[in-house]
Amino acid sequence: MMRFALPIRFGIATSGSLIAYFLILSLFGLHTNVFYSLFNGVITGFGIYEAIKYLRLQDGKAFNYTKGFSAGIVTGFMATIIFTIFFAFYATEVDTGFLAELSKVWFKDYKTEGGIVFFTVAIMGFSTSLVLTLAFMQLFKTARKD
Repeated sequence: MMRFALPIRFGIATSGSLIAYFLILSLFGLHTNVFYSLFNGVITGFGIYEAIKYLRLQDGKAFNYTKGFSAGIVTGFMATIIFTIFFAFYATEVDTGFLAELSKVWFKDYKTEGGIVFFTVAIMGFSTSLVLTLAFMQLFKTARKD
């Protein structure tokens, strides 16, 4: 469990940043515009990058691709799970008109339920985490010595 302590901490910090960004957008009424969610990738990417970088500094020569990849995935998935839970809570308990407003703007021709929106948020977070972890590991991997 100790090997996941660092990525879990970075995941919690990243999810806190995602939640803060979402709440700032909601203060200005911009949270229904999905184009602002592109910045979520930047926030998640920064968290994943820092987790891998810190792990590499901490492990030194013992750092390998598997450890870095695991750290990135755990960080991104932890952030995604926490943010998705917050998003579902916000949409169902805090601002009950949020999903209707989001659907009015983006899903005019379809009847959308909350579950599909929450599922989409989670899948976007998981896929972003996977792609960014793979990309960052190209920077952090060490050369093989044959």
